[in-house]
Amino acid sequence: SPYERLRKAVVSTQSTGELTIENDAVLTKYKTAGEISNLVLKAVINEVVPGANVIDICSFGDKMILDETAKHYKKDKQLKKGIAFPTCICVNEIVCHFSPLRSDANVVIKEGDLVKIELGVHIDGYAGVVGHTIVVGSSAENPVTGPIADAVVAAHNCAEAALRLIKAGNTNQQITDTIQKITDAFNTKTLEGMLSYEIKRYQTEGATDKQIVLNPSEAQKKEIKSMEFAVHEVYAMDVFVTTGGGKMKEADASTTVHKRSDETYLLKMKASRAFFSEVCNRFTMMPFTLRAFEDEKKAKMGLKECVTHELLHPYPVQQDADGKEVAQFKYTVLVVPNGNIRINGGLFDPSLFKSEHKIEDKEVLALLAQSANRKAGGKKKKKKAKSAAEEAKSEAAATN
Repeated sequence: SPYERLRKAVVSTQSTGELTIENDAVLTKYKTAGEISNLVLKAVINEVVPGANVIDICSFGDKMILDETAKHYKKDKQLKKGIAFPTCICVNEIVCHFSPLRSDANVVIKEGDLVKIELGVHIDGYAGVVGHTIVVGSSAENPVTGPIADAVVAAHNCAEAALRLIKAGNTNQQITDTIQKITDAFNTKTLEGMLSYEIKRYQTEGATDKQIVLNPSEAQKKEIKSMEFAVHEVYAMDVFVTTGGGKMKEADASTTVHKRSDETYLLKMKASRAFFSEVCNRFTMMPFTLRAFEDEKKAKMGLKECVTHELLHPYPVQQDADGKEVAQFKYTVLVVPNGNIRINGGLFDPSLFKSEHKIEDKEVLALLAQSANRKAGGKKKKKKAKSAAEEAKSEAAATN
């Protein structure tokens, strides 16, 4: 089956010593994925306006990822590419994984909403994942103030501090400690238990002991191992900051994002087998949304047996337990001998937010004053961005 072929390929690369970014071809694939993810992110940001429907924005983002990745590696028909994480649009207290279906109730963007955009792109299993926060209607003339500004500015500074610490020889504990100082300065908290991971081919999270936890739960304090970053590793750095107590709970929203697990099971229902086969063919081991299936009702029928027998791992929608707004910044970073390369993100505009708090810790200020490697790519595709964006928009509108 297509899944078995993919699983064997993944297992073989792990057991025989997987290629790393030391290999030029792998490095190029990561950079290409990062470049496309930022291109799509910029286009999606422009779609987040008052009156816009969240499902239309999500559909637009996913369509553009497929359109842009289709332009690369055309000669290699066997090479998989596309969505590494479906476009999610999370408003205000909603934390993550909100990517609604056509049958779900409309969620409409309003002036003043804090909106988190998250998406991912992969080329041959090498992924660039990215997340960004905006406040609708903010401008340099009308900047955001108060607790929302505190959360966003704190999250940005946390992400920037982490970027300067993800270097060979540094540890995950250094990041946890530094981020605690930053969130304290802004009277905010990172969300408890949220992890950042080392990522590998066809693995966007969790299949490694190399993890960064920003606000560890009591259980995580015992489980998470202290580790050093090493040359040629790749990390998805993900920061969530709230003005609430730092706790999350599952939101009252349907789970639409899932990902292949390593489990095996012989599915009984024909609908389940057909659905699972399509998942393996189209999405490999990457997370996907049920919205990507033409027949939503049929997909839901097939999904049930796959989830029951743990062939698919669900990503439930989460929200801040106190109902407070949550800010997010996420990027993918490559550890190289002379520091690191951030391949996406870095779109924050400080003129849009004015916090009454500031960082006073001298060590943190010195860290943030260091220059960070500029993100790779981002210039070559600008001319094509508009036409791809317009095409994605019209198709998204046509399907809704």
